[in-house]
Amino acid sequence: MLTGTGTYQLPGFEGDDARHVETRYGDALVTEGRMGDAEVLHVSRHEPGHKRLSNQVQHRANIWALKERGADCVIGVTVCGAVGVSVPLGSLVVFDDLHFLTNRQADGSLCTFYDEPGDRERGHWIYGEPFSPEVRAALLQGAIEAAVPARDGGVYGHVDGPRFNTRAEIRSLALAGVTAVSQTAGPETVLCGEAELPYGLLGYATDYANGVSDVPTPVEELLRLIGASSEVFASVIGRAVPALAALAEPPKPVGVLYRFEE
Repeated sequence: MLTGTGTYQLPGFEGDDARHVETRYGDALVTEGRMGDAEVLHVSRHEPGHKRLSNQVQHRANIWALKERGADCVIGVTVCGAVGVSVPLGSLVVFDDLHFLTNRQADGSLCTFYDEPGDRERGHWIYGEPFSPEVRAALLQGAIEAAVPARDGGVYGHVDGPRFNTRAEIRSLALAGVTAVSQTAGPETVLCGEAELPYGLLGYATDYANGVSDVPTPVEELLRLIGASSEVFASVIGRAVPALAALAEPPKPVGVLYRFEE
């Protein structure tokens, strides 16, 4: 489980103290615990106190740590800016597509685990939709049970940050069909795909992106909704996680990885 801005400790998650996990891609801060009867690994992208801005998140270390510790699938949550007024503030989006044209991490390097020639795991991730249908279904059902409005499907637009976007940039994303934007989930989606970890992404709309609304979302309202997002995420995830754990088989990886050594 990957949480972001405003959700550094997830309500309903019973875990040990977070510990630093060394990976070949750097350090990840991981908490092991439970939600109901399900074993859960939790990574706070930004770390407590929002230590890391979006340009400092250790995406490869975070995903690799989850994989090494045996995660069957991954749920990511993000507060986000709505790119259209059809998305009510305070509502959820269970994304089904991705706009991440740069495919780069915050440091400018390509977003991939395959950075060594001859790596036996190297390959191309080939898919239709990048998000796991099983994880998406569990999140949608969790939202229904929690009585939280959730949109079934939408395009997640990854933007670099840490600045917010100009009106011209948001207009171009709207033309590409983007539903909502934030600054962290693009790399997570790609890296989970390469790691063969089924991934689902749940967004909570905290503001209208620049130029979308005639009246900009006040910063005070943005901050209020960020604060409210944690309980909403916890309510939905607290229902989705046990449902995923109860499946007869874990969710399947999305698409195929065409590897050259197989």
